[in-house]
Amino acid sequence: MRDNRFATVAMATAMATATLVITGSGLGTVLSAVASAEAEASAKVAQVPQVRTPQGVLVEPLGASGEAVYPAFEGWGPIKDGSSVLLVGYFNRNRDQSIDVPIGLDNRIEPGGPDFGQPTHFHPGRQYGVFAISVPKDFGTKRLTWMLTANGQTTSVTFWTNPPYWIDFFKNTANGNEPPRIKFAEAGPEYIGPPRERFVQTLSGVVGQPVTLTAWAADQPPTNESEAAPPGGAAAREPAAPRPPAANEPPGAIIGGRLFAGGLGAAGGGGGAAAARERAGDFRVLWKKYRGPGEVKIADEIIALENGHDAKKFVEAKTTATFSAPGTYWLRAQVNDSSGNGGGGDQCCWTTAHVVVNVK
Repeated sequence: MRDNRFATVAMATAMATATLVITGSGLGTVLSAVASAEAEASAKVAQVPQVRTPQGVLVEPLGASGEAVYPAFEGWGPIKDGSSVLLVGYFNRNRDQSIDVPIGLDNRIEPGGPDFGQPTHFHPGRQYGVFAISVPKDFGTKRLTWMLTANGQTTSVTFWTNPPYWIDFFKNTANGNEPPRIKFAEAGPEYIGPPRERFVQTLSGVVGQPVTLTAWAADQPPTNESEAAPPGGAAAREPAAPRPPAANEPPGAIIGGRLFAGGLGAAGGGGGAAAARERAGDFRVLWKKYRGPGEVKIADEIIALENGHDAKKFVEAKTTATFSAPGTYWLRAQVNDSSGNGGGGDQCCWTTAHVVVNVK
């Protein structure tokens, strides 16, 4: 979408310049026409989001610790009940430092906050679409701002139902891909796409004793197989040939006040072992700490699943979590298909849900 807009502007300017070369007469009139066309083109560019070359926080090497954490607005779009959600993630620029920031002055969303279900535990690197904020149909031009202070550095992002940031969370029209589905009881409700509910399950546990985490997941592979390489296949072993952007390519996330249209790995470009594990299976269930007062040790953070490309077949994924201190914890369960973290930059297709564990 962005490329098409800028191509139109460039074409208008090029056509006006070509007229100057071809006519060779009436230069004053033609120069005036060119200037007018260029002014019109500049005005059009000013009306759409500017795609800047990533700078500063986006391309500098991650620090080991002591760096900021940047909220990231992924985009917004409709959900199945006709309302819309704002999808939000973050970029923790600390390679070796997970950070806890309680809800309050240093971690708040306003107006109407401070708690809109945002995380209080921030894993290293880029974390895509970790929570969503439901907004009514008449939300209009209202805006929300997430302000976050970590390591003494305050960052923020403002988000609203900005038309250029519209996303179809449930279908990638370029390849027919749809998000995986997840449920937390074999006969329980299915969840798909952004996390619309604050949490979908409540468990209990005791400090130092493993708590069983069980989910069932299913996935429909892309209908256009040429657009998506199956995990573990030839395309997973060799660099994929670049493909032109889809006509409905979504905008990049807003991070640190800049529009970023590239992909940042979940670990900020590192995590080769984790990436290798993700290539196994048809799709994967990932578990991570989201909120809570103590350490959480998850036995298998990434669980690779296979369903023989049968979209109706749910596969069980089971692991355990052990907690170091009493309190209320939130865990994030995310299901990725072959498009990987962040949908490979398309914001589709993955599914996220939150589970609460009360630990004594």
